[in-house]
Amino acid sequence: MNNKEKVGVIFICMGNICRSPTAEAVFRFHVEKEGLADEIHIDSAGTHDYHIGEPPDSRTQRAAKQRGYDMSGLRGRQVGAPDFLRFDYVLAMDEANLSILEGLRPSEGGGHLGLFLEFAERHREKEVPDPYFGGADGFEHVLDLVEDASLGLLKHIRSRIGR
Repeated sequence: MNNKEKVGVIFICMGNICRSPTAEAVFRFHVEKEGLADEIHIDSAGTHDYHIGEPPDSRTQRAAKQRGYDMSGLRGRQVGAPDFLRFDYVLAMDEANLSILEGLRPSEGGGHLGLFLEFAERHREKEVPDPYFGGADGFEHVLDLVEDASLGLLKHIRSRIGR
């Protein structure tokens, strides 16, 4: 774990307006529900600078809100080298963004760098598909995957912190 005593988790996609803010909101919901908000720090970012300062995509927000997740306060930002030192888990939504993160990772960044869906228990997909250019069903599928992986990640972290 990092030196702040909290477990740090950051979710990464390309623009930080669809997949990674969905993961941030869903994971935060479950962390708070389990009373672990004081022990886990959660964030999200994008590998590209397309949407810095923008709220999540309206379709993403709408799909999430229908399932009880609030993303209204989230804003896009770009991942940077300091994030590898601040977060214990740097979780990419797909292989392309994971490859970019591997190139950004400083030599002293020793946390877990991998795909978010490594923690999914019910789904076999390895990547969270980008729903940006598709229909509403794509956003629902992202939520299904993210909910599954969020619960698996939370179970994993709970076992690490003994809670």
